[in-house]
Amino acid sequence: MTTVGLLYPGHSAEDDYPRLEVLLDSDIRLPVVHTDIGEDAHRVDALLKMGSPERLAAGVEALRLEGAESVVWACTSGSFVYGWEGAHEQVRALAEAAGMPASSTSFGFAHAVRHLGTPRVAIAATYPADVTEHFAEFLEKSGAVVVSGRDAGILTAAEVGTWGREEVLELARSADHRNADVLLMPDTALHTVAYLADLEADLGKPVVTANQVTVWEGLRLADRRAWANGLGTLFARPDHVADLVDVK
Repeated sequence: MTTVGLLYPGHSAEDDYPRLEVLLDSDIRLPVVHTDIGEDAHRVDALLKMGSPERLAAGVEALRLEGAESVVWACTSGSFVYGWEGAHEQVRALAEAAGMPASSTSFGFAHAVRHLGTPRVAIAATYPADVTEHFAEFLEKSGAVVVSGRDAGILTAAEVGTWGREEVLELARSADHRNADVLLMPDTALHTVAYLADLEADLGKPVVTANQVTVWEGLRLADRRAWANGLGTLFARPDHVADLVDVK
């Protein structure tokens, strides 16, 4: 049994995690503890408050009781807005409070890009433009090359959580670029797990989404490798990757 603890702000697309648990079809557990979202706004000042050490630390005892072996702050914007160094400090404080390895969705994206060996990325973000720019800067600090991006300009996680398959696919198509090796969709408020196979088939390249990579990052911290059908290139068996997508 491997248990990855997830700290998730508010309520939007957390039902992606039970779906991931089922698709992984193994002894992996993904308990979710909801943190105080404060003001639901994709605005830098609100996001900084959302990711404060006090709000994250409040959820760790419940995850310890669940037997978590690692913990991930399941929020991209509430970590990358701190900048590269600030986001490192955020997860260091979380690890100390939790007494276990810790990371965030933002670092999950950085590590996944390196793992896939695909440094040129396109960003398909639901956020306003200024928040999306913070994510691009964070990625570039990690060594990625951002070749294109699209921001949908949505202010609240609640609205993002209402999006379905067609909106997700349209955002991905509009953000993609022929020079991008991989497309990133950074909002954990966006339902994407059910559409991963469709996204990769449509774009013909790996697609990494926030809830998918959050779980991958937690498993990486727990030193647990996992593969699954339908969860994209990131969770594909190494000998099956070439069969899934024709990487551009």
